[in-house]
Amino acid sequence: MLAPLALAQFICSFAGSNMNVMINDISRDLDTTVQGVQVAITVFLLVMAALMIPGGKATDRFGRKRCFLTGLAVYGLGALLSAAAPGLGVLILGNSILEGVGTALLIPPVYILTTLLFTDLTSRARAFGVIMAAGGVGAAAGPLIGGLITSAISWRAAFVFQALVIALIIALSRSITDPLPPEPDRHFDVGGAVLSAGGLVLIVMGILAADNNPWLMLGLLAAGFLVLAWFVYWIRREERAGTEPLLSTGLFRNRTSNLGLVTQNAQWLLLMGTSFTVATYLQVVRGYDAIETGVIFTAATFGLLVSSLAAERLAERLPQRTLIIAGFALAVVGVGALISLVAGSPSPWAFAPGLLLIGLGLGVMLTPSVNVVQSAFPEDQQGEISGLSRSVSNLGSSFGTAIAGTILVANLTRHAYAAAMAVLALTALIGLATATRLPRTTPPAHAPPPRQT
Repeated sequence: MLAPLALAQFICSFAGSNMNVMINDISRDLDTTVQGVQVAITVFLLVMAALMIPGGKATDRFGRKRCFLTGLAVYGLGALLSAAAPGLGVLILGNSILEGVGTALLIPPVYILTTLLFTDLTSRARAFGVIMAAGGVGAAAGPLIGGLITSAISWRAAFVFQALVIALIIALSRSITDPLPPEPDRHFDVGGAVLSAGGLVLIVMGILAADNNPWLMLGLLAAGFLVLAWFVYWIRREERAGTEPLLSTGLFRNRTSNLGLVTQNAQWLLLMGTSFTVATYLQVVRGYDAIETGVIFTAATFGLLVSSLAAERLAERLPQRTLIIAGFALAVVGVGALISLVAGSPSPWAFAPGLLLIGLGLGVMLTPSVNVVQSAFPEDQQGEISGLSRSVSNLGSSFGTAIAGTILVANLTRHAYAAAMAVLALTALIGLATATRLPRTTPPAHAPPPRQT
């Protein structure tokens, strides 16, 4: 049962980072620009973030396995359409829209089913560790695998690879059973879904507009925050009327969960921002091809894999708070190394120490952050918190690509790399400060979600 769930997390994380090494190939083949490819990557991450909360809520009404399989089918269709894309518009439709919608449908069931199917304390800890390792390795190894496929065949073959993995997951999913029956009569908050998605879209669009029109950026950001404020008012009104809202306001009253969500956002912002910044700099400024860029990223992949595999043993010995703090501390040092060593050396291997430290740090803290959040709520709220958790993480991915990418592509030849990495260093410091505020006695990684009264 764990194999298809872990593979699903792997391929979705892979999709978020593998295009970073195809920037030059795609822009040449589709007659577009680096910024055009950045928009495609960011829109994919944004669609995931915007629809993850409705996707998590939909699992209660339609069933977890059904949403999982539907998401896989939509994702596979998007991958095939992307492989045949004649231009940037079709690529955005296939990769950014269809794959993004498919991911939003299939990822919440991964975390809900894991919580429901692995009821034994030890097995649940191991299952979450495997899934988070698969996601982290997918994001870190995406540049290497994408680079190998692009150099050996074509960037289009990388999307065919995704479609083949999706077919394998569907075949393996026959072993999955849904422990809870769907509730087709359960209310679905359409208004809340539209408002939450609209607010997030406007905010990320505002960040993307920063290098073209500062006034447009401010207008979009202001509109986005107003729409999200309207969303908060909406769900409070729904609760007062006795109607089930898209999200319960009670989800935001748990201090430990709120802090854990902030760390998740910072982790994925750091991972995807670093991936996009370093990959773009290597290709556009230093002129490396896809496979050379991917090989350099093996340092991050190795670090993340090593620390992820040790995550379960570490969680048995150390508090989750300690692991999250240690992870951010390693990441801060790693970003500092990426700035200082790269500035002092033309060698591509100057990137290796920093990427290794970032990979080690992320592998240490990804699983504890998820456990902190998921374990804060009972089983009947797992659909809501899983959707919110994945939305916050994917919003971090969107911000990472949008913020760092906007700084980088705005001025690739004048200290833009250092400026983008400095923003990521600040993000890591914010994550570190947030982690220090987590309670010292958070539930252990293997504990089941506590019942709340």
